[in-house]
Amino acid sequence: MALFPFDDRDGFIWFDGALVPWRDAKLHVLSHGLHYASAIFEGERSYAGNIFKLTEHTERLFNSARLLGFEIPYTTQEIDDACQQVLAANGQVDAYVRPVAWRGSEMMAVAAQQSKIHVAIATWAWPAMFADRMAGIRLDMATWKRPHPETAPTASKAAGLYMIGTLSKHAAESKGYQDALMLDWRGRVAEATGANIFFVFDGELHTPTPDCFLDGITRRTVMQLARRNQIKVVERPIMPDELSRAAEVLIVGTGAEVTPVREIAGQMFTPGAITETLLDDYEKLVRMTPEDAAKRLAA
Repeated sequence: MALFPFDDRDGFIWFDGALVPWRDAKLHVLSHGLHYASAIFEGERSYAGNIFKLTEHTERLFNSARLLGFEIPYTTQEIDDACQQVLAANGQVDAYVRPVAWRGSEMMAVAAQQSKIHVAIATWAWPAMFADRMAGIRLDMATWKRPHPETAPTASKAAGLYMIGTLSKHAAESKGYQDALMLDWRGRVAEATGANIFFVFDGELHTPTPDCFLDGITRRTVMQLARRNQIKVVERPIMPDELSRAAEVLIVGTGAEVTPVREIAGQMFTPGAITETLLDDYEKLVRMTPEDAAKRLAA
């Protein structure tokens, strides 16, 4: 499959307050964010020109920055406006939106408190990650584990936290799987490499307590949709030996949206009515106006 490199495209990227041609959005090789992972980002989707839960994503970006010890030099409204601006500049209505912030090149050492904080926002076309989603995807079991919250800022969407996700997904793909299920440092079920996970037990929707991984915006949205459908939602520790009892399994996230799982390392599952209901409701929700979506979730 031919690659379409991300550094050689037409369009615009919002970079430190201004739109610049896509190919000119560059940083120096000695940027602190590259060497020491002092970078945070967001993943958002625009549907029909509306970025789903835009302000909620922007607020999380700011919270991630605070957890990494730096301040974004813009307001929440300015970042919201910039996301819309770059989407319009690229002539897109259905797209992925990627804000990112990082420490610059003023200092090159572990300590870099005088470094400038840079912010960029890019948008690009990104269809559904999995074409026939109700067919379900296959997960392997990852060998890497989500860390203890005393060892990393696990409540942030920090770039460095995705290193073990990349390693785990690469290992899974090399064995013919599409993704991997990660446990936490205690051996409890945590999440997929870039998406939260849900299980259906006895007609109830169960999901791991997010005490060492990201409490995803899509995760919270799916929980709201489940409750609207009178489906009981249970957040609790889940152990790997419970997986065999699950009737349905699904992963959720901005990229994955709502995607059924049909296998986890040899254990088979059948996507069913609860998964289909949540998938359909989510697809309808994200295509509403922000005002109508808020009303639907509040009802």
